[in-house]
Amino acid sequence: MGNKQLTYSEAIARLDEIVQLIDNNEVEIDQLADKIKEANKLIAFCSEKLTKAEKEMENLLAEKQETDK
Repeated sequence: MGNKQLTYSEAIARLDEIVQLIDNNEVEIDQLADKIKEANKLIAFCSEKLTKAEKEMENLLAEKQETDK
């Protein structure tokens, strides 16, 4: 996952690419473990992004409800 800051969309695209490669049997057995490790890192990254976004939305909604009172 390189030096630059990965975006959610880039991570999803790469994850989809890995899944397609595996589904199409385009990954050599010697590379399979590395692809699965990369996929696991991407899944964790995406999950963290989604959790953070969800918490931010909850905070924004709570703030809005407080100002609407």
